[in-house]
Amino acid sequence: MDSLRDNKTWNLVPLPKDKKIVGCKWVFSIKHKADGSIERYKARLVAKGYTQTYGIDYQETFSPVAKLNTVRVLLSLAANLDWPLHQFDVKNAFLHGNLNEEVYMDIPPGFVPSQAKVVCKLQKALYGLKQSPRAWFGRFNTAMKKFGFKQSHSDHTLFLKHRNRKVTALIIYVDDMIITGDDKEEISKLQKHLATEFEMKNLGGLKYFLGIEVARSEQGIFLSQRKYVLDLLSEIGMLDCKPADTPIVQNHHLGEYPDQKPTDKERYQSEDHMDAVMRIIRYLKSAPGKGLMFSKNNHLEVNGYTDADWAGSATDRRSTSGYFTFVGEVGFPPTSVMNLFCDNKAAISIAQNPVQHDRTKHVEVDRHFIKQNLEAK
Repeated sequence: MDSLRDNKTWNLVPLPKDKKIVGCKWVFSIKHKADGSIERYKARLVAKGYTQTYGIDYQETFSPVAKLNTVRVLLSLAANLDWPLHQFDVKNAFLHGNLNEEVYMDIPPGFVPSQAKVVCKLQKALYGLKQSPRAWFGRFNTAMKKFGFKQSHSDHTLFLKHRNRKVTALIIYVDDMIITGDDKEEISKLQKHLATEFEMKNLGGLKYFLGIEVARSEQGIFLSQRKYVLDLLSEIGMLDCKPADTPIVQNHHLGEYPDQKPTDKERYQSEDHMDAVMRIIRYLKSAPGKGLMFSKNNHLEVNGYTDADWAGSATDRRSTSGYFTFVGEVGFPPTSVMNLFCDNKAAISIAQNPVQHDRTKHVEVDRHFIKQNLEAK
């Protein structure tokens, strides 16, 4: 309550005749550390955003969140280039967001107003409001650009600053952030700048982020989700289940068969699908601490991979395609040209030879770009 009052979250005013109020409630939770122990108890006032009306109480609601691929790229760079990894948390992050709409909220339970027949006219975003994530991120984005950081085009939660051939990077997921880079002076300045803008909590070296446990050693950075897996097993009552060696039976094909008994169609198409999910759970039980190792091997070559099939799904004959993206905006100097790996003979022929048909007109612009670069080698 003190944080809400100090932040001037609302003003007490009589409710206008043409306005409706949004309810609120207290939500109590426990925040745990990576080892499962209790870090602190939390009490948060939450607005009942489900009672809001679009166009009246709120407009836009979209707010970007960090992509795990971006987090992995930063961790890989940190492992190979010996970058430090600092973790910070913004206290009551949503309370820093400014509201553009008029929102009136009921008096919080336990709060005794100084006047009678008044409601809270919100000045700041509050947890539970539909526009709160967007308002908070807009406020944070402004603070970062004010300090000279540029927002990544590929991941809007990644902020970069280049100075004297050094780079400082910050990535944020709601109110949790990671700061890394090789410019120690700039990192220190950024920490001080954020502390003047928001109420920050320094969590020290990166240990636990988005349910991922981070362990750093001389060999590299190891990621696992042991606590998350154990919590999942406990939640569904499978802590004592029999472990499975593999996540799925080899050569087992999931599909729709008329003789299969349906289960909950919103979750599983059939018992076969449900059994497949249960096997994945049993596989997690076999090694909850299994994870990914970003080895310190100085492998910083930029490679791209792409692959696709045609009508590969036996059920509906849909095609599947995929690709790996590469680091572009972080700014480290590549030691060699980018290698692009592809097993599509038609694509290779079009790139290397003047093959042109009516059915390839939609890729002509990209094809000419690739062909010109190949000829320039």
